[in-house]
Amino acid sequence: MDATRAEAADLAEVARDTPRPVIALVDDDRNILTTVSIALQAEGFTTRLYTDGEAALAALLESPPDMAVFDIKMPRMDGMELLRRLREVSALPVIFLTSKDDEADEEAGLELGADDYIAKPFSLRLLIARIRAILRRGDAVLPAGSNGEPEPRPAGSIARGRLTMDPARHYVAWDGKPVSLTVTEFLMLEALAARPGVIKSRNQLMDAAYTDDVFVDDRTVDSHIKRMRRKFRAVDGEFSAISTLYGAGYSFSES
Repeated sequence: MDATRAEAADLAEVARDTPRPVIALVDDDRNILTTVSIALQAEGFTTRLYTDGEAALAALLESPPDMAVFDIKMPRMDGMELLRRLREVSALPVIFLTSKDDEADEEAGLELGADDYIAKPFSLRLLIARIRAILRRGDAVLPAGSNGEPEPRPAGSIARGRLTMDPARHYVAWDGKPVSLTVTEFLMLEALAARPGVIKSRNQLMDAAYTDDVFVDDRTVDSHIKRMRRKFRAVDGEFSAISTLYGAGYSFSES
C-alpha cells in the first residue's frame, strides 16, 4: 500500500512538472471562448483568452503560446489582419475558427499561412484532434541537412513512389523535399495514398478527414485537393499523382 501511494505521488509530481501546451484563443464571442477553453483544459492544455485581434497580437508577440485559434470576424483587428501581421515575425501554428463558409475566405486564410480552417458550428472533438495533430507536426519539422541534401526518410513512415508520409509526426515529402500540408489535407492524402490506384469518393475523403457530426460539402473537398496539388507543384512542377475522376472522386498514383 505504501509503495502504491509512493508511486502515485511520483506520477503526480511528474504530471505537475510536465509543461502543458499553451493554446491562445481569440474570439469576440465569450461563450465560445469559455466553452472551448474548458474543453481544452480538460484535455491537458493551458489556455489564454482574447476578445479582439489587437490585444491578442501584442500578447502573442510578447509571450508566444504553442499555437493559436483565431476567429475571423472580430472588432479592432479581424483574424485575417491578425494572421497577416503575425506572419511577418512568427510561424506560430494557427487554426481559423469562423462562422464564414465562403470558399474565398478559407482560401485567403490558408494563403496567409493558417494551418487549418474549421467552420462554425464546429465539433470540439474535431478541434482538439486538429490541435493535437498540428502540435505533433510542429515537433516533427525536418529541415534539410547542412549539405543541402534532404534528410533521410523518417523511420516508420509510408512510401508510395516519390511520396513519403509519416503519420505519427505529420511529415510529408515529395522526392525528399518537405511539403507542408494542413491536417485536413494530410488526412485526405493519407486516405488516397493508402491504396494507390483505388478511386476514393468525396464522401470517403470526408469520412477520413472529418468526424461524423461535422457537415462538409463537395466543394470543400475539391478545395482541399486543389490546394494540395498546388503545394506539391511548388516542389515539382510536373506533379500529377492525384487524379480526378469526374463524377467518381480522386485517386493517387505512385508511378
